Amino acid sequence: MAEGRASNYAREDSLAGPGEWSGARARESAAADSGLLARVIPGIIDTHIHQWDPMHSPWKASRRGRLYRAAPVLGKAIFRYAVAQRDRELILDPRIVARSYLPRNYYSDAAGAVAVSGVPVESVVYVETDWSADDPLGSAAETRWVTNLPFGKNDAPDLAAIVARGDPRNPKFGQLIDMHLDVSDKVRGIRCASAWHPDPQVRSWADRAGVLADPEFLSGFSAIAERDLVFEAWVYSHQLREVRALAREYPDTTIVLNHLGTPVGLFGPMGQTTGSTAAQRHELMRAWREDISALAQCRNVVAKLSGVAFPLLGYGHQRSGNIGTQQTLTNMTGPLIEHAVKAFGPDRLMFGSNFPADKPNATLPMIVGSQLEILEPYGGSLLRKVFRDNARRVYRLA
Repeated sequence: MAEGRASNYAREDSLAGPGEWSGARARESAAADSGLLARVIPGIIDTHIHQWDPMHSPWKASRRGRLYRAAPVLGKAIFRYAVAQRDRELILDPRIVARSYLPRNYYSDAAGAVAVSGVPVESVVYVETDWSADDPLGSAAETRWVTNLPFGKNDAPDLAAIVARGDPRNPKFGQLIDMHLDVSDKVRGIRCASAWHPDPQVRSWADRAGVLADPEFLSGFSAIAERDLVFEAWVYSHQLREVRALAREYPDTTIVLNHLGTPVGLFGPMGQTTGSTAAQRHELMRAWREDISALAQCRNVVAKLSGVAFPLLGYGHQRSGNIGTQQTLTNMTGPLIEHAVKAFGPDRLMFGSNFPADKPNATLPMIVGSQLEILEPYGGSLLRKVFRDNARRVYRLA
């Protein structure tokens, strides 16, 4: 770890915001070094990407995507009046869900990472995208679909691993996992999106609060443990204690926290009232820091440095649909990433772009460059682990 960190981050406990992070200016020289990762790794493993094809798949957002695509001239009006606030704030730019996002699209977005870091994105981890299925075993079709996408062709990165969808409360959950495993030997984990928010205008992914503590969930979770798979937890920040309880219940199962727990509204108003005042945002940051520190005490929990430009953080209140510059992103997210490093240490952090969900706010090279700017002072060993080695260990990659 770099020395003298306390003096560099005197305002670490304040709310992140442009110009509020004193360490950012000290790192400007690091951002200018475009070959930083070339010194330590041959390529980046992006541990969190999505793929979709709204015209040819049962993705839940397909209906709105088709609507926008069918009426490009009236698209913005349709988006404004036909789509609920909770969904508008989630995606910001309707074109993101209206268009297919496939390996060639990801390659186009990721190509600029070479100029920023000195190395390309060599492989990716695909994370489920909430396909709609009447059949409780139907999500295995998503695994089959992504397995057949042209990863590793025409310069697109390789598909390193798949995190499939499944709900441990499903009586056929074990059977579903086995179907995923039969479809692809790249399946390394299961995600049950359990993010739920009390603000009715913030998008909830779970059908109710407290899913991770549900007795049926805890009982069904044993199917993940028995198959030595990773569980990916996507929750909002007020649910971090539920993740901690789950990690304690299954201490031998690796649990990967997505998007640092997504503190909704941390950077600006979201939903009906979330993050609407500076006092609320300060309290969000205080509670997030405390709960992240407590969760990190569970040694079986790994955190993804992902979702740093996610609209749900509150960037959408700027109405520009864009954070602006890499330095602004660094200033805003620096305290979050710094605290995650302090809490989890170098061996339990992984880089993830969350593309294309983060695309309305930042480019992929911008996200890579910002994280390099923040993490460079910790040295090459941490960079190697965050951008490659930890992913190889967690997902058991050859």
